[in-house]
Amino acid sequence: MKNSITILFVLFSLAVFGQDQEYQVSSYLTSGVKAPNTHYIGEAWLNGIIAGDAELGYNITKATFKANSTLDWHKHSSPQVLIIVDGEAYYQERGNHAIILKEGDIIKCEKDIEHWHSSTKNSDVTYLALYGGEQPTTWTEVVTQAYYDKIAEELD
Repeated sequence: MKNSITILFVLFSLAVFGQDQEYQVSSYLTSGVKAPNTHYIGEAWLNGIIAGDAELGYNITKATFKANSTLDWHKHSSPQVLIIVDGEAYYQERGNHAIILKEGDIIKCEKDIEHWHSSTKNSDVTYLALYGGEQPTTWTEVVTQAYYDKIAEELD
């Protein structure tokens, strides 16, 4: 009996380790890397989960912004979908009022629509961003701390 258990344990271990070589598995739960403070205010981490290629056609990136952090105004050459997985966010498209997005919310921004999104004043936010990868993000205008504070006051 003891030998049978040992053999089963060894076979199970080989099967588990064998699977690791056949599949490329990543996790959206990892924090990623601290983003360079180029087009945002505050602190942010990015985890490039899936990089789009000719066959797949889109990217998935996990972004985490500490409270009181915001991206600048920008647009994409493809639609972008944001899935809020934790916390709360501000979101605004040019010419429209800003809104609050909460955990579980999903929003689609059409291609070439100028917008910005961020954590709220008092809450971190983590979201998954799905978007095409043919062209880089076009940054259009800085979201100043004064503008962000005004939006926060209006929404909170």
